Amino acid sequence: MGNSYAGQLKTTRFEEVLHNSIEASLRSNNLVPRPIFSQLYLEAEQQLSSLEAGSRADNEEEEEEEEEEEGSESSSPPVSYQVKPPPEGCCTTDGFCQAGKDLRLVSISNEHIEVPSGFLLVGAKSPNLPDHLLVCAVDKRFLPDDNGRNALLGFSGNCVGCGKKGFCYFTEFSNHINLKLTTQPKKQKHLKYYLVRNAQGALTKGSVICWKGAEFRGRQSSTSTCSSTLFQFPESSGLSGSTSSEPLPPANPSAPAGTQQTAAAVDHTPSTAAFSSAVYNGKESPKQQLMKNNLSALTRPSVLGTLTNSGPPKKRHKGWSPESPSSTETWNLQLNPQASNRIKNDGGSLSSLPHSALVGPASSPMVGSGEPVSVPDNLLKICKAKPVIFKGHGNFPYLCGNINDVIVSPLLYTCYRNSQSLSRAYEQYGASTIQPISEEMQLLLTVYYLVQLAADQVPLIEDLEQIFMRSWRESHLCEIRQYQQAVPQPFPQLPSPITPVTSAQLPWLAGLAASSCNDSVHIIECSYSLAEGLSEMFKLLMEGKLTKTNYVVIICASRNRAIDSCIVITGKYQARVLSESMLSPSDYQKEVNYQLVTGKVEALGSFFSTLCPEGDIDLLLEKFYQENQGHISSSLSASVNKPTAVNGAGTAVCTSYEIERHEIRPFQLAVAQKLLSHICSIADSSTQNLDLGSFEKIDFLICVPPSEVTYQQTLFHLWHSGILLELGLEKEHLTKQRVEQYVMKLDAEAQIKFKIFLQNSMQNPHTLFVLIHDHAHWDLMSAMHSLYPQTELSTGLVDRLLNCREVKEAPNIVTLHVTSFPYALQTQHTHISPYNEIHWPSSYSNGVDLYHENKKYFGLSEFIESTLSGHSIPLLRYDSSFEAMVMALGKRFPRLHSAVIRTFVLIQHYSAAMMAVCGLSQMKNYTSVETLEITQNLINSSRQCPSGHGLMVVLRIPCIPLAAVAYERLYNVRERLALEDNFEIILGNPNSGITIGKHFVEQLKIWQKIEDVDWRPQTYLELEGLPCILIFSGMDPQGESLPRSLRYCDLRLINSSSLVRTSLEQELGLAAYFVSSEIHTEKPVVNDVLESDPEKLSSTDNEDEEIATEGSTSEKRSPMKRERSRSHDSASSSLSSKASTFCTESSPPQALSNSTEETTNNYERQKQKVDKGAQTTISKHLPPVTEQLDMKQNIKSTQVSTTSSSSPPFSSSSSSSAPTHNSFILQTSQCSMTKASKQPPIVFLPKLVYDIITSTDSSGLPKSSSLLPYHSVMWASSFRPLMSKMMTCTEQSLYYRQWTVPKPIHMDYNNRNEGRMDTFHPRRLLLSGPPQIGKTGAYLQFLSILSRMLIRLTEVDVYDEEEININIKEESDQYYHQPGDVWPDLETFKKMPFDYTIHDPKYEDASLICSKLQTIDSEDRSMSRRQEDMYTCRQTTRMRLSKYAAYNTYHHCEQCHQYMGFNPRYQIYESTLHAFAFSYSMLGEEIQLHFIIPKSKEHHFVFSQPGRQLESMRLPLVTDKSEDYIKSPTFTPTTGRHEHGLFNLYHAMDGASHLHVLVVKEYEMAIYKKYWPNHIMLVLPSIFNSAGVGAAHFLIKELSYHNLELERNRQEELGIKPQDIWPFIVISDDSCVMWNAVEVDCSGDRKSDYTWTERNVSLKQILQHIEATPNVTHYALIGMRKWSSKTNSAEIKEPFSCCHVHDFIMLNVDLTQNVQYNQNRFTCDDVDFNLRVHSAGLLICRFNHFSVMKKQIAVGGQRSFHIKSKVSDNPVSISPAQYICAPDSKHTFLAAPAQLLLEKYLQYHSHRFFPLSLKNYSHPVLSVDCYLNLGPQIAVCYVSSRPHSLNISSSGLTFSGLLLYLCDSFVVASFLKKFHFLKGATLCVICQDRNSLRQTVVRLELEDEWQFRLRDEFQTANAKEDRPLFFLTGRHI
Repeated sequence: MGNSYAGQLKTTRFEEVLHNSIEASLRSNNLVPRPIFSQLYLEAEQQLSSLEAGSRADNEEEEEEEEEEEGSESSSPPVSYQVKPPPEGCCTTDGFCQAGKDLRLVSISNEHIEVPSGFLLVGAKSPNLPDHLLVCAVDKRFLPDDNGRNALLGFSGNCVGCGKKGFCYFTEFSNHINLKLTTQPKKQKHLKYYLVRNAQGALTKGSVICWKGAEFRGRQSSTSTCSSTLFQFPESSGLSGSTSSEPLPPANPSAPAGTQQTAAAVDHTPSTAAFSSAVYNGKESPKQQLMKNNLSALTRPSVLGTLTNSGPPKKRHKGWSPESPSSTETWNLQLNPQASNRIKNDGGSLSSLPHSALVGPASSPMVGSGEPVSVPDNLLKICKAKPVIFKGHGNFPYLCGNINDVIVSPLLYTCYRNSQSLSRAYEQYGASTIQPISEEMQLLLTVYYLVQLAADQVPLIEDLEQIFMRSWRESHLCEIRQYQQAVPQPFPQLPSPITPVTSAQLPWLAGLAASSCNDSVHIIECSYSLAEGLSEMFKLLMEGKLTKTNYVVIICASRNRAIDSCIVITGKYQARVLSESMLSPSDYQKEVNYQLVTGKVEALGSFFSTLCPEGDIDLLLEKFYQENQGHISSSLSASVNKPTAVNGAGTAVCTSYEIERHEIRPFQLAVAQKLLSHICSIADSSTQNLDLGSFEKIDFLICVPPSEVTYQQTLFHLWHSGILLELGLEKEHLTKQRVEQYVMKLDAEAQIKFKIFLQNSMQNPHTLFVLIHDHAHWDLMSAMHSLYPQTELSTGLVDRLLNCREVKEAPNIVTLHVTSFPYALQTQHTHISPYNEIHWPSSYSNGVDLYHENKKYFGLSEFIESTLSGHSIPLLRYDSSFEAMVMALGKRFPRLHSAVIRTFVLIQHYSAAMMAVCGLSQMKNYTSVETLEITQNLINSSRQCPSGHGLMVVLRIPCIPLAAVAYERLYNVRERLALEDNFEIILGNPNSGITIGKHFVEQLKIWQKIEDVDWRPQTYLELEGLPCILIFSGMDPQGESLPRSLRYCDLRLINSSSLVRTSLEQELGLAAYFVSSEIHTEKPVVNDVLESDPEKLSSTDNEDEEIATEGSTSEKRSPMKRERSRSHDSASSSLSSKASTFCTESSPPQALSNSTEETTNNYERQKQKVDKGAQTTISKHLPPVTEQLDMKQNIKSTQVSTTSSSSPPFSSSSSSSAPTHNSFILQTSQCSMTKASKQPPIVFLPKLVYDIITSTDSSGLPKSSSLLPYHSVMWASSFRPLMSKMMTCTEQSLYYRQWTVPKPIHMDYNNRNEGRMDTFHPRRLLLSGPPQIGKTGAYLQFLSILSRMLIRLTEVDVYDEEEININIKEESDQYYHQPGDVWPDLETFKKMPFDYTIHDPKYEDASLICSKLQTIDSEDRSMSRRQEDMYTCRQTTRMRLSKYAAYNTYHHCEQCHQYMGFNPRYQIYESTLHAFAFSYSMLGEEIQLHFIIPKSKEHHFVFSQPGRQLESMRLPLVTDKSEDYIKSPTFTPTTGRHEHGLFNLYHAMDGASHLHVLVVKEYEMAIYKKYWPNHIMLVLPSIFNSAGVGAAHFLIKELSYHNLELERNRQEELGIKPQDIWPFIVISDDSCVMWNAVEVDCSGDRKSDYTWTERNVSLKQILQHIEATPNVTHYALIGMRKWSSKTNSAEIKEPFSCCHVHDFIMLNVDLTQNVQYNQNRFTCDDVDFNLRVHSAGLLICRFNHFSVMKKQIAVGGQRSFHIKSKVSDNPVSISPAQYICAPDSKHTFLAAPAQLLLEKYLQYHSHRFFPLSLKNYSHPVLSVDCYLNLGPQIAVCYVSSRPHSLNISSSGLTFSGLLLYLCDSFVVASFLKKFHFLKGATLCVICQDRNSLRQTVVRLELEDEWQFRLRDEFQTANAKEDRPLFFLTGRHI
């Protein structure tokens, strides 16, 4: 039977079970909360818990036909139901009754239907016609009432089609109307809607029939949707299924995402206390205890599982344990305000609209529809708050009437819309199957969210969006996982898909959820439009029926169309916060100003005066003033003027006052160096965006916000840094006016200064201008938006100036943005490349202190950390009594802005506190404990210091008009209390300077030792030690720094309704502070007691160990076990302004009644006492706290005595019973300022802000970090990963760059480009670091080191050494040329003797060359240094590069771009490889070289026409003359110096055309070609890869001669004589950097008189001068001096010398045809070659008037040869003694050329071969045909065996040794017999192999005069395949 229900229960029993089940399902942490039906029915459940089974047992219920059409209709097992066959002949068509009449609503909606009395028309649903309703008439007694109750069981209905009446069973009726059901018919399932007539009389679908009780019984699946599927834990969580009273561990503590509680505000979305820690009856709420357990939302990750209410129900329900783990920190999804793209205004926080656009529908973006709704009059008056209406889904009706009393916001609508588009994030991966979250589910989740909010919490759109995100991700986990591997997934795989909520289920599911919240959320269901719901809501409001309701949810759900919904905030507190948050900062100021100007605040004042039973406070003040006039309380003010002899010594002056000297801390230096390295990386990149080499100096301009204090502060830093003098921008005697040129305040006058800056940058292209934008997050308004008339003049200035075209395009301007809050500059459209960001380094890395500093920085994270358990003093607190009074007054004065109320209450508290401290003790009841603490410590601080130093209290009042009111009031109270000399009150206005009284100026001048009569403090830093209240106004701090004497930072008045991350952090940044890192050791004993033992007691109003004074009202509590979630409000209970209860004076101090070993239990008991309101205080009778603590230690031996009531407030005379009393007196008088500087300030916050700051997500990230970063940016997408505490600054930057976009009002809004990289400005950097950490010092230091680097870039270290062996040179009076001669005379030059002696200082360690019998001083020419050390030991000097210098690859300038081949406008130069072969008889084989010739250099070569084979290199004629042409080809051999070699000769040649060839080894060809793409390369054959410089010289010379022959042949055909071809080449070292010329002036009277100057000239000038030498082709070698700063006149008196030439030579390849370089040589090959050339009778000329500077290059060259063992790879150093060994020995072979080993060995150990020669300079070693360096202690004599060679006369010489090196056939026995040797002289013969060795001995008949032994044979330590050299030594007989 259709009406029979098995197991039916009474209604009361049902409701009880239902209610308990709802509560349990909402709060339970079981895997599957027990469904209600298992309690009500006997049949067993068909599902298993996911913990046991892992999945549902079967999914039959999901696959029922009805559920496919409707969603989740039933999850009970289908009942087998047999439909009766219809009577024969009747109609069975769907939509018609059995009589064949049409029942469909669409067909009969306009027909007249008779409805019997007591019957209603309802719509029935047929499963076969899902889109139609069937019209039925049903007795309304069997239908439920409005509350879903009182429906009679059974059925009574009529058919409206055929008129048949009296159906008593729904089964029978369902058969008649052809429902054709397969399950048991139930009226609850199929009678869906009431049908009503509309205005046109047509029948339409009305509201849903509310089958609340009975329908629930028939709907198992809906319940299991809520309580089973949606509440399952992760299968792997491992948590027990039962509700435990013990805290559970987190399920997966390591999961990073999905568990973090963050909340980003949009625009200024109020982050108001979304998860605050309320105090319940003075104890921690269960919610707080749950927070302590750190249970993350991970344990319940399902859709509704994340919505559980963690707070306790208003009434305790059965089955709910207060210890149940719960999810508090769950929602961290943040709003995606894409709606703001439509709304261009920078409106308030929850809305993107200005306030005026929100008050009514006229300007609202939501289109109203349907009938208008009238807003009742006097709504605000009755409700005490303006309701805030959030438009939800569907259509929103028009509002009319008193629309000023409501506020409409589109924010929720935007949120819904954004979360609908979540799945688009996956579409790029092709995941088109993922469906967005349904509207029904959105609204249901919203209701669940609202239900769990506590009474003092305000809903956050971000939280809601995160909930949607989680729900959606969870329901599509499988698909998401395929496409999102990168984001960690905290959600487990659900056992089965979540069945969607239908619009039919929505109202009752919402009502079900709201039933547990004690009417905090009220659901109104409408029939067919929101208008009726809004009207009903207004009606309930006016009737006062919604006083307990904070949120009204209005739902209009119908089957035929989408749902309509809106949410109305009716809670007074919530509505006030949300409505105020919609005001933009400027609107906020206007509103407050309006209320002040129009006198609306007067009601507040009159209310305050009624509070005080003694009468008006002003009257009390006046009375006090009259009574005390003439005998002002000297105890308070005397200490300011004269020192008090408190300590035993009677010291009159406080010695602790120190002015901070300007010094660079390690951190600042590290940051400056990071900045420099970024600048260098920009310069080094191939983009050519910054050419550092072209700049000669630095200039700069610092832009600061228009705050006078910040401006003066920056000037102060700049002045004291000395940077202007260091950069050479200013001279000595710096004036302030000059310093002001470098700092620009961004105000109306900024444009003039900036224009001058731009003009300077254009006029000085060789100056690098650094534009520093300090406090760069201030004013990022787009210049386009600032053109509107209503905006301030200064807004958009940053965009207009810093982003102007001139700055962007100037190649010599670098912009550096400096800020503590860079988030707004890190969007998708930012100008700053992520590679150009520099973040302040952290002080610790993996526990290692990276930078040792003597100060510890206290910033936001340290302040938050102080609120965690284990810290004795929480630095962040809130004031609960203040908050309670503000809330109460907010309800009383609904029209006043809360900023006004808060300010007036706080001023009242400060006024009362001042009066209480001054003796009006009755006033302590009218202030809060916190304010009293601040005031009393401020007033008493100056007394404790002999010099009167005191504390600073910062009172932050953002609104300037309110700040002025506060200043006036406090100033007046201070005057009345005669405290004007005790402390100052300063109004800090950003637009003006600091004004303080004359008395205090004089004090500051004394303390700071300033003698200037007109001095006034201009920065807050200069107020160091001044006892004062600084009223800090202005909407945002603008970079002002505060002094170290800051003790309290009172932020209770900051705008807490409109918060973004930047706003919050910059307010807290005011308190950022440096404290001495030796704080623990430097503290007095008192501090040690307080800090070291966490169980010791501390006093809240005596945090800085002050003496407790009269009126001290602090409760004592132990700092131990201070939980983070505990409210750090000093009173620990909500104090109303009048309800503060204080101990009587006679009450014993609680603090002293406990022993030092206070246990946790004692603490808990004490806390409970405090929580119950028994506030214990130290009365005025107690001794100072320092003595209390001391006596507490000695409590067992000493009785504590208290002072009598007549004692003065600071007396300690009667405390002498304490045995250690005297040891503490010194500490009681310690300067308060000194103590303040050793500990960070205490910060008081609004409760809302405190909750946001101290609440963290599971990763430990403060909730504030996840707020929207800045008010002019918005989130790019709702779909974004969560931030993590583990993110570095760089990762945070990348996060914001990916997930935030600027709004249209942001200056970066238009910085968009398809090619992403183009949007970054190449010369723009961003420096970010915590507030007050020293960024100004860092960037000034950066300017300093950048300047030094630029100078360094234009300077090089050149060798600066005097010539050696000058004393050996013949001192002849004969001069061959006149000093002024510019060219040598050939005939004269031929007469000049050759100077054999080496004078080049690089050969200081080389053997002397004897030319004749010389009396050489036998001074010890011992090795002053080893060859390996020469680089470090040789003397250098730093020289500025001239415009004629040679450069390495790092030089980039406009002129030589084309020369270098790097100009981006040209294609990279193509090169061709050409082989060039020639035969050389001495090598016995053909030599094949390769030329790499760039296309641009092919004109220097001749190619054969058909095959383009390289034929020769073009050579000019001797007779050619051209100013722009260098005739000699330049060859530069190089190795290992592809970057550092000086191959860029463009400037050195002064742009002249020249042929320059780099000679490189084959294995280095590629790297040289990469760095020098436009240079010709000559690549040596691979056999020379390990050869020395001799091989390169040898091949250069041979190639050049061969080429000369080819050119002679080629040009002879053109009629040119062979001798006319230019025979010279230049061989230059790769380190020649500049060239100098001496100019001699011989205009003196006598011929011998002359003066000379040396100047830098171009290489072109020098070469052209030498090439123009008369008879130049007669010279074989031409060179020049090595430059030295110590060159004297004697050296240049003879302008030309015939001597050795080195480094830079012109070689005549024609004359030297038969003289070769030794291709085997590594060292001294130029000396060897010079000697060969001279012995061949050729001329070597050195131009002494020219000199070459050689740059010190630390890499490459000879240093590229490393001698190491061939066996092991270990870089073991091998001494030169090991370079040779006996043949056939087992010596370790070395991986080095044999020749190198030979040369190195002889250099260091030749004395083993020539023992007689050591320091025996008169008997040198005879060296035949070669010069080998035998070390500085052995002299050699060079002779050539060639016939007709020039040799020295050896007739009078006796040699101490003979060296025969690779003798050729010219050396014969008769030649050797000409020379005489000492007896015992030694011989060394060196040959290629042992066979040659023996042949040489025989051929030269050496055995006639020399004795050989077998053991005297040696070889270089080479393996046989490396062809070692062999030695044979012998002694002269």
